[in-house]
Amino acid sequence: MMPRNREFWQVEGLREEHIPQIAAMERACFTDPWSESALGDELNSPLARYFVCTQEGQVLGYIGTRVVLDECQVANVAVSPACRREGVASFLMEAMLDFCRREGMNLVTLEVRVSNSAAQALYEKFGFQKTGIRPGYYQSPPEDALLMSLDPA
Repeated sequence: MMPRNREFWQVEGLREEHIPQIAAMERACFTDPWSESALGDELNSPLARYFVCTQEGQVLGYIGTRVVLDECQVANVAVSPACRREGVASFLMEAMLDFCRREGMNLVTLEVRVSNSAAQALYEKFGFQKTGIRPGYYQSPPEDALLMSLDPA
C-alpha cells in the first residue's frame, strides 16, 4: 500500500468500483462481514449514504449510514487494518457529520460492541453520548451493543 497523506485523501460516495475493496475490508475487520452482493444492493438503496475515504483509488476506510427523514443511523464503520491510527475514521466522521448538518439531521445514532473501547472513544470525541444497551445485538461472537447518539447541529 502507498504511503498515506491526509492532504491527498478524498471522501466520495459509494461507487461500484469501491465494492471489492470494501468487501475485503469487511472480511478483515468483522466476524460477520457484508458480502459484495449486499454492498452492491446499497448502491440502489434510497436510504443508504456511504462515505468512502480514498487516496489515488485505494479505499482507506468507509462509513455506511441509513437516512430516514431527519435521522441518520450509522450501520458500519471500517478502516483498512493497514491504515489504522492514522486519522481515517476521524476524517470520515467529520465528513459524515458535515453531511448531517447540511441536510438538517436532528439525530445520529449507532450501535457499538460494549467491548470496543477504541470505537467508543472515537464516537465520544465527536460528542456521541451513551444512551442504552441493546442486549444480544451481536451474534458472532455474542455480545451486547452500546447505543450512542448525537444531535449534530
